[in-house]
Amino acid sequence: MASILKSLRLLADGTRIRIVLLLDREELSVTELQEILGIGQSTLSTHLSQLKQAAIVEDRRTGKNVLYRLKTQAAADRKSFTQLMTVFREAAAQMPEAAEDNDALRLVLARRQDKTRAYFDALAGRFGREYVPGRSWQGLSEMLMTLLPPLVIADLGAGEGTLALLLSRRAKKVIAVDNSEKMVEFGASVARKHKVRNLEYRQGDLEALPIAGGTVDVALFSQSLHHALHPERAIEEARRVLRRGGRVVILDLVKHHFEEARELYADRWLGFTEVELQRLLHSAGFKNAQTSVVHREADPPHFETILATGEK
Repeated sequence: MASILKSLRLLADGTRIRIVLLLDREELSVTELQEILGIGQSTLSTHLSQLKQAAIVEDRRTGKNVLYRLKTQAAADRKSFTQLMTVFREAAAQMPEAAEDNDALRLVLARRQDKTRAYFDALAGRFGREYVPGRSWQGLSEMLMTLLPPLVIADLGAGEGTLALLLSRRAKKVIAVDNSEKMVEFGASVARKHKVRNLEYRQGDLEALPIAGGTVDVALFSQSLHHALHPERAIEEARRVLRRGGRVVILDLVKHHFEEARELYADRWLGFTEVELQRLLHSAGFKNAQTSVVHREADPPHFETILATGEK
């Protein structure tokens, strides 16, 4: 990080202060920053370039987009950077634009969710007949063997509910959560049609589950975590709804490089490594975290499926 004096000179500009405060809350693309700040791309690019040179922000490529975020400071610089951020927040309190930025940021993030939700709304009712990376009976059977009935199970990101229906055969109760209204409507109608009374559908976000804390035995993510805006927050929410001694079960894709998945399947993340899932589980407070690769598809791009579990 640049010296405090250089940083203060660089950030003695209202727009750059606004950029830093926005990136302190969320990593954003140039297009999203333009939308929030209402400035031209060339002007914004100049500001971002200066902030990068000063080691205040960094970028990462995700598909066709480049996302910017605050740079993680070394331990030696962390105290100084924290002091700077305190000054910037105080300065922002005197800037009407900063308050408007917060409202614009909420709209931008809501639009991100809407894009994913629209994809799954369009798939409702035909999801089981469409190819989905990582959805394999071998992987599912490995996961189901880890469950001990009778349990209250939360199927998080349940989609049309194929797995929730299977689980309901032996579980005490299944709560299927999905943020797509169409998926919830379709899944609930199938449950009613088959007179499944221990399966309940609820519409909600993975990061703000419509489930009371400490009421669930198993929190299950089956090929849904890579759709979460913030996987770490989704896992923290899963821990919140679990009873003491409850388990989280994650079935997802091993990290891959098939970029087309972002457009084809509305994937936000291209899977996870075992190390990443172990870290996410430990950070959320889970004990006895275990991971293993349970399936590899024979056809290109050879998606692999990873199973991870942890205890509250």
